[in-house]
Amino acid sequence: MNSNTVNRRNFIQKNLIAGSGLMVLNSGAVFGANDRLNIALIAAYGRARAHFSTVRDENVVAVCDVNRNNIAFALKEFPDAKVYEDWRKCLDHPGLDAIVCCTTDFTHAFIANWALNRDYHIYLEKPLAITVNEARTVRENYLKRKDKLATQIGMQRHAHPNFNRIHEAVRDGAIGILQEACAWGNRQIRKDGYYPEEKPIPEHINWDLWLGPSPWHPYSSKYFEAQPEAGCLQWNMFWDFGIGQMGDMGSHTMDLLWNVIDAELPESIKSSTPEAFNPEVTPVELTSEYVFPANTWRDKIKVTWYQGGAMPKSPSGWIDLNKIGHGAMFKGDKGVLISDFRNHLILPNEDIENMSHFDPRPADQSLPDVGHFQKQWVNACKNGKPAETACNFEYSANMIETMCLGLAAFRAGEELMYDAKQGVVTNVASANQYLTKAYREGWTMNG
Repeated sequence: MNSNTVNRRNFIQKNLIAGSGLMVLNSGAVFGANDRLNIALIAAYGRARAHFSTVRDENVVAVCDVNRNNIAFALKEFPDAKVYEDWRKCLDHPGLDAIVCCTTDFTHAFIANWALNRDYHIYLEKPLAITVNEARTVRENYLKRKDKLATQIGMQRHAHPNFNRIHEAVRDGAIGILQEACAWGNRQIRKDGYYPEEKPIPEHINWDLWLGPSPWHPYSSKYFEAQPEAGCLQWNMFWDFGIGQMGDMGSHTMDLLWNVIDAELPESIKSSTPEAFNPEVTPVELTSEYVFPANTWRDKIKVTWYQGGAMPKSPSGWIDLNKIGHGAMFKGDKGVLISDFRNHLILPNEDIENMSHFDPRPADQSLPDVGHFQKQWVNACKNGKPAETACNFEYSANMIETMCLGLAAFRAGEELMYDAKQGVVTNVASANQYLTKAYREGWTMNG
């Protein structure tokens, strides 16, 4: 067969696919809505259980976990899957199309970047990254592939219709011209430092692989004591293992705000806390202020994140924001909008006699519901529109990079000016060390 024949066939195939809404996957298969993905489930218990009902409709061909008891649990659901302990080997399982990753926070960016390098679709539990550099690395790699790979970060509260309703209300002028915004989370989990060593290490746990790229720490059963879907609350506050509440509920709550303000990255950051710096544990109480450049529909804006007891001032004496454990508030020149994940209220300024300034969009122009969050990703893997997920790697990387910059400002102890294009702090050179972290020898982001 000559090359002209091959090129003609490729041309015809590409145009047929483009016109039919089908997707050619990494395995070479042409996928329609009724075809099944070959999926690797990386981490097999805990949060992974929430995805069983979705991936059960696909082909789970591989299951990976550092805990053999977890693997045994997953094999009850997916008995034909091949078993792995090391995610690096699992990613080379033949014929994979996609992965669902529910591992520890400090492996997320590594697994995501390796999977992108292999052209896999990715559903990744939050947070996407725990450093600025990790977020930037994954985003850069994703943007080269966004037209063929579907990605979704596990910020599933985004599927609540309220997310779209507050977006519409602010954009349509319910509070006038947007001036500033804030979000908060009041979870408080205090630890003194890493847990003391326990021996022996149980035979069913591969402790070396659990640590992965993290610096070495001795084994303790306390890292595994939490309820299945709350395991991260035993370790994500430690600097080597996570970014505390910024990456945990912060990923969900900041998403409320992020979905409205259409921001990319901040130009300045400052953080404050009454707590002394702990070299082992991230701060519980923290206030981080960010300034974002103007965009096409709003002016420059200040955004504030509060956590661990720090709270914004209520706009009214009869509104107790402390009763909203995780929420967001938007201030405009004509009023305030306050929201949690499912509900919101609009409070006009005292001098506003009515809401005549607000012309809400007709119901038939409302943003469509996300629907089933995980299935939105599955559909995007197959329908030829891979970038159209609610929390893809561009949207989510921008948000978590911003949160990580708040921690960098906390560690630097100064306001930081940030060159978002270059990913560099320009006014405090020493602060750039906090944009990344040390990894164990032999572990690389680019595998």
